[in-house]
Amino acid sequence: MTAMRVVSLVPSLTELVWELAPETLAGRTKFCTEPPEMASAVPAFGGTKDPDVAAIAALQPDLVIANREENRREDVAALEDAGLRVLVTVIDSVGEALAAIRAIGAEVGNTAGADALAAEVEAALEEARPGEGPRVFVPIWRRPLLGLGGGTYGSSLLEACGAVNVQRERERYPEVTLEEVRELRPELVLLPDEPYHFREEHCVEFAGVAPARLVDGKLLWWYGPRMPRSIRALRELLAEAAAWR
Repeated sequence: MTAMRVVSLVPSLTELVWELAPETLAGRTKFCTEPPEMASAVPAFGGTKDPDVAAIAALQPDLVIANREENRREDVAALEDAGLRVLVTVIDSVGEALAAIRAIGAEVGNTAGADALAAEVEAALEEARPGEGPRVFVPIWRRPLLGLGGGTYGSSLLEACGAVNVQRERERYPEVTLEEVRELRPELVLLPDEPYHFREEHCVEFAGVAPARLVDGKLLWWYGPRMPRSIRALRELLAEAAAWR
């Protein structure tokens, strides 16, 4: 029996498909680079915001996986107009990430693997204590300064790991000033390397706000097989910050 063919337009979900059913993955975007052995084996069809719709349609996959935030509505519509079935995921919380893991596991024929991964995530979450960690500000862009707000996967994950997102009352990724951030009284600033690549020299810009620390952006933004280790790594980082109080 021929395996189904899946094209994923979401880097973290591409990693998930490769984890659950690598034989089904027939296409990815140029930003789907993890794990490296997948990237060397699976062809890329454009980017997350500009996929090569014609090439994907010519491949005639059984399923295209997209995400409401990562991908453009017009590209999804073009793929559907080409007769392709598109699964558009909505992942604005840890709970929705778990639901997506199970849904994709069912699609690729590995519900057992998906359930096992979801159980591992849930076990890691049970070890966390929400609300006991430091108050955190996470910028996602530098100029203009955009911060991580509520209604997002990143905020949900941080709070599940014990942090208090100081911008949780503002939706999505609001523009802020350093003075506004200072008034929110964060105890820690986390500087991720994606989508904006914050570096060591940027830490000084937040010197008057709170101690700043560089962090792997994949810990905050990538849902899927790396979630258990992301949760544990974030908990360790937050515990260290709490000790500074």
